[in-house]
Amino acid sequence: MRSEGAILAARNVSKRFGGLYAVCDVSLDVRPGEVVCLLGDNGAGKSTLIKMLTGVTTPTSGELVVDGKPTVFSSPREARDAGIAAVQQFGGTVPLMSVSRNFFLGAELTRGWGPFKRMDLDQAGRIAVQHLAEMGLTRLTDANRLVGSLSGGERQALAIARAMYFGARVLILDEPTAALGVKEATTVLRLVKRTAERGIGVVLVTHNATHAIHVGDRFVVLIHGAVAADFRRGERSRNELINLMAGGEELEHLEAALL
Repeated sequence: MRSEGAILAARNVSKRFGGLYAVCDVSLDVRPGEVVCLLGDNGAGKSTLIKMLTGVTTPTSGELVVDGKPTVFSSPREARDAGIAAVQQFGGTVPLMSVSRNFFLGAELTRGWGPFKRMDLDQAGRIAVQHLAEMGLTRLTDANRLVGSLSGGERQALAIARAMYFGARVLILDEPTAALGVKEATTVLRLVKRTAERGIGVVLVTHNATHAIHVGDRFVVLIHGAVAADFRRGERSRNELINLMAGGEELEHLEAALL
């Protein structure tokens, strides 16, 4: 796989736990404005791969490349500093905190000094509402609203807007539509497109082929921790994609390659 022009690339990465491979010889690259759908059934290795991409764990072999340079992330903070951000289901938000406090959680805007130093809630609120509006959530105007009162799609939008504000260049979305209804899932898929249109590279981790087909530019299918298929939009049908994710016609060839 060629990684020229990619913000983030994995080159032949593997992760072994004891004698078992969770991920085996996987290559993947993410370019600006591109949506890469990472697909596979439960246990396919998706979670382990994104943990390597975001610094949660390091590869047993292979390497990560950021802006063309081999890179080792020793922590998620190092990955975030390089512009690689992950958003989990519901965005890792705190339900009993306000929109503004969630937006700046861990990086609070402050005013004053010494014993008079406090969070600048007014400025934080203005910034949060502005960036949410840019993501299409124009009806969310009260930054003091508790995040627990937001819909699943709105919480995802908050997490995405927050990541982009803090400099994300690659956004990894881990099953963002898994617990959502049809309307909310549509909202999130629209957010994915909007994010890519702003030049952010997106990795959409999902087991929902229909959602992937709607937004994906490239599709990487994992089976038993290895790449079963890597193709661009239009090169495979939805039924072929579902067949691959279920094991399908390439499973026999994959298993033979791993022996």
